[in-house]
Amino acid sequence: MSTRININQVNPEAYATMSGMEKFVRASSLEKPIIELVKIRASQLNGCAFCINMHTKEARSEGETEQRIYALSAWRDTPYFSEKEQAALALTEAVTLIANHHVPDEVYQEAAKHFDDKSLSELIIAIITINGWNRIAITTSLMPE
Repeated sequence: MSTRININQVNPEAYATMSGMEKFVRASSLEKPIIELVKIRASQLNGCAFCINMHTKEARSEGETEQRIYALSAWRDTPYFSEKEQAALALTEAVTLIANHHVPDEVYQEAAKHFDDKSLSELIIAIITINGWNRIAITTSLMPE
């Protein structure tokens, strides 16, 4: 399978808009491990091989453990993630799968217990951004390196 279209080449302005979102997320107050867990989990749910490959590498380079990366798809059944990380992961799943059940109040309220308004808004933007990247990568058939 080959890449269908390279948006960065044919429409750099559009790509720059997504890159701006990514820069915002990276400069946010969110802890790096939470950002990477969110990116990996959303990418798993969306089936984005390109992003899973990229973000597991980035997570490892940031010090994330193999054990937590391998267990991420079953995070609810492990002792490896803090309550704050679990709240971020639950919100990630709800936003990523929003067409199924919207975002349940209890999921949002649990996240709000662990994140102040500013960091919660940053978390929501981080989730939306990785979902956008996933959709670009999947639609254009980007292949993992």
